[in-house]
Amino acid sequence: MKVIDKIEPSTKAIQLNRWTVFWAITVLTICTRYYKVTEPDHVCWDETHFGKMGSWYINRTFFFDVHPPLGKMLIGLSGYLTGYNGTFPFEKPGDKYNGTRYEGMRYFCTTLGALIMPMAFDTVYEMTHSCEAAVISTLYLLFDVGLLTLNQYILLDPILLFFMTASIWGMTKSSSLTSTGSSYTFRWWFWLFFTGTMLACTTCTKFVGLFVVMLVGLHTIYEIWIIFGDLEKPFMESVKQLTCRALALIIWPILLYLFFFYVHLVVLNRSGNGDGFYSSAFQSRLIGNSLYNASMPREVAYGAIVTIKNHKTGGGYLHSHYHLYPKGSGARQQQVTTYTHKDDNNKWLIKPHNKNVGKQIKYVMHGDLIRLEHVATKRNLHSHGELAPVTKRHFQVTGYGEDGQGDANDIWRIIMVDNKLNASVKAVTTNFLLVHYMQNCALTASGKQLPKWGFEQQEVSCNPNLRDKNAFWNVEDNKNKKLKSVNLNMYAPGFFSTFMESHAVMFQGNAGLKPKEGELTSKPWQWPINYRGQFFSGTSYRIYLLGNPIIWWSNLIFLVAFLFVSSIIVIKQRRLNGRKLRESKAINQLALPSCKPAITINENGDELSCSLKAAAWFFIGWLTHYLPFWAMGRILYFHHYFPALIYNSLLTGAMYNYLSSYLPKWMQQALFGAIISVLTYSFVLFSPLAYGMSGPLANEPNSAMHSLKWLSSWEF
Repeated sequence: MKVIDKIEPSTKAIQLNRWTVFWAITVLTICTRYYKVTEPDHVCWDETHFGKMGSWYINRTFFFDVHPPLGKMLIGLSGYLTGYNGTFPFEKPGDKYNGTRYEGMRYFCTTLGALIMPMAFDTVYEMTHSCEAAVISTLYLLFDVGLLTLNQYILLDPILLFFMTASIWGMTKSSSLTSTGSSYTFRWWFWLFFTGTMLACTTCTKFVGLFVVMLVGLHTIYEIWIIFGDLEKPFMESVKQLTCRALALIIWPILLYLFFFYVHLVVLNRSGNGDGFYSSAFQSRLIGNSLYNASMPREVAYGAIVTIKNHKTGGGYLHSHYHLYPKGSGARQQQVTTYTHKDDNNKWLIKPHNKNVGKQIKYVMHGDLIRLEHVATKRNLHSHGELAPVTKRHFQVTGYGEDGQGDANDIWRIIMVDNKLNASVKAVTTNFLLVHYMQNCALTASGKQLPKWGFEQQEVSCNPNLRDKNAFWNVEDNKNKKLKSVNLNMYAPGFFSTFMESHAVMFQGNAGLKPKEGELTSKPWQWPINYRGQFFSGTSYRIYLLGNPIIWWSNLIFLVAFLFVSSIIVIKQRRLNGRKLRESKAINQLALPSCKPAITINENGDELSCSLKAAAWFFIGWLTHYLPFWAMGRILYFHHYFPALIYNSLLTGAMYNYLSSYLPKWMQQALFGAIISVLTYSFVLFSPLAYGMSGPLANEPNSAMHSLKWLSSWEF
């Protein structure tokens, strides 16, 4: 009660100070974030992708991307609401906008990036009850030129970081209300559902949003465990808390996630360049696709001109062209590949294996021996004992012969997957294998990319393992004037089928992302030390994504300090527990009346405990958003570290508050002022990286940035 009486008179002053600082930081955020937001007036870095995708949403054109749809839908919506008509091509970085209304999309992304600062301030304040800790954390984010650069362009990153920070903010607010006994109030329910909403939005922007779902899940389990261990509360209280959180943090986000995908699939209802990544049935729902409202023969008969699609997720069309395999890649015969885009080189004529197509209609049946003649080049689909160019365990597949004439190595047997005897092959819905008659191997899409001589298309090979699921194919287009056509609308899939297929294609696309020739990538070990950045704009107006080195390197110092302090506390606690155990034994043996507690808590003990506890959760956040990248086989970039950077910066504020509390008051104030001064000065020094540089590069002595090139790996 004495502590409470001591605090109560200054509560209003504390709150006034808190909100004064909060609004000062908000104003500073607005000034730094919106400055030069429309410069440069040309396409920068990945604006070429996400600006283009925003255009496709406005035009309702279907496309394929490895990320979930929400961020791109919001970019498209912001452009539409601010007058952008979706016609700018976004072909390559450096293209001038030339009067295009791109500003609205940049302002939208910048606004979400700017909102990170006030949310971070309130999050740290709620967890540490220290205005100084909140200020340090927020200024670490505010004055980082890397975060500033990432937040000023038409990208998914500011959207992702906003939703991620909002998730942690909501988690903190609901946790604070729970700890003060305000569970089940309107505010508690609001923040709980706010957290669930932000989790759904984060995950539906990028799949790395699952990392924050993991963090909130761990925090929720911890809270439920604390409630369960409180013997003053009934068991049903734990059940109620668990039920409420399952509703708000599991069921509600899943429903929202499904809703976002439903909107995505309804809006993108017109055929585009991403159709080929999806199954024939999926494509039949897209207006303008050859399968939409299509009429074609249901059965496949000899003499039909067909396109044959690999049935695996993201599988392409069986494709050939006049180019030959190069020397050293098997027989120098015509290349056969899979290609994910629709093309005349995807068309094949189905023929009997031993005669020409007759006038009489004859359906292609399970077990039939056939030849496939490439329509454009008049060569037959062929395999032999030569090894495949990339997958050496398989045999090579080529185009062979002249004017449809070849040899016995052109013969393939059709095996329907369901093995129905006397069943005919049907367009779109029948899955089958093509088994080579001589080699007894199955035509397969190996999933390996061919080198440049194969135009980086996918390898087609013949696999002796007939159980390979990548060897399943289906007929997509089926043209035969002899047969009556039927409408294929009845085979269009429902929402849940398209939802599941969309995810399978995205997961496969993510796993298959590999660097292009000459493309600059980075490794996870390089990120925390700010080893190398990347150019956003490489013209005479240069923008370079690089973290403020003062902030990034001092972040690592506070991270190490947290690990050191935590280790010391764990060791002391272990020794204290051992001492208590020995004293307990001594009491029992010697019947001593009592013993004094080993340590006492000072007046600031609660605040120090809060700061260290907050730092622990921020450290877990940093781990969950950084360590998984070490296990990823896909291509990685420097900007993937920025979610982890936010947690590291929040940890820095909490650890500063913990460590500085052991200093005299005058020294705390001097240190606080010194840190703010250094952060401000470092931002002024490195701000040209974000706001634009011109003139010579930093490696030239006459460059204005020459003195700031502290590492040889920095390329600005």
